Amino acid sequence: MPSNLNRRNALKNIIAGTAAIGVSSGLATFAMDQSNKENTASLKGNVNHSVCRWCFSTLDVETLCTEAKKIGIKGIDLVGPKDWPILKKHGLESTMCNGAEINLVDGFNDEKFHETLIKNYSEMIPLVAAAGYKNLICFSGNRRGKDDETGLNNCVKGLKQLMPLAEKHGVILVMELLNSKINHKDYQCDKTAWGVELCKRLGSENFKLLYDIYHMQIDEGDVIHTIKENHQYIAHYHTAGVPGRNEIDDSQELNYPAIMKAIVGTGFKGFVAQEFIPKNANKLASLKQAISICDI
Repeated sequence: MPSNLNRRNALKNIIAGTAAIGVSSGLATFAMDQSNKENTASLKGNVNHSVCRWCFSTLDVETLCTEAKKIGIKGIDLVGPKDWPILKKHGLESTMCNGAEINLVDGFNDEKFHETLIKNYSEMIPLVAAAGYKNLICFSGNRRGKDDETGLNNCVKGLKQLMPLAEKHGVILVMELLNSKINHKDYQCDKTAWGVELCKRLGSENFKLLYDIYHMQIDEGDVIHTIKENHQYIAHYHTAGVPGRNEIDDSQELNYPAIMKAIVGTGFKGFVAQEFIPKNANKLASLKQAISICDI
């Protein structure tokens, strides 16, 4: 890096119109670096921020990565192997990998899907590890008349076959908690207690929960207490405003700064991903605001 005196002289030459192209180019790079630092300097570093790809599907992955990096976001959620090279190019992490699941409704709680799921996850787990990532999403699937105990037993039967491979590769299978009241009718893993019981029965640090704050506010509430009581079983968090799943501003009922303080207070070192659907025409402005609100 040039000395302060040299930088001042170079700037004088540019102003005078006599700077060499190489110096000008160097200063432009320096200015860009400084600009990026300024964009992220306001973030406190207590929360690792991410954003869900699908919520910003009007932007291509390249653009989302570029804009996310400016805000100070460290990763992108719910992208598969096809887009990992783009994330790596921008120095971003695939914070919640996907691509092994069948869908949200056909999951581990039904034995008829086990053969396909075990094949899919057995292929994907090594890919996630080879890319240097850690979290891979999975789903319980819909009840289809199954009681809690039957669903738990079926999930254990299927997931236990994958735990040795996940443990070998250091990959965490993360089951998402979704509400069954509004968005995902009949989904079985719709209460924290059910998900925690599944974690206990599997007994592996390589199976945990994705606690979606929006979904759990709808189905059970008591968000902060639940997080504090069960944080050891939670690998990842999602956000969105309630009601509506939109911006997490003061138009909705959740106190996100308080929730973030509770999460940080548990010693959580994973990622919090924004998963709201922007109503604002300037979607990136909404994303930047959400990061600011959650950056306690």
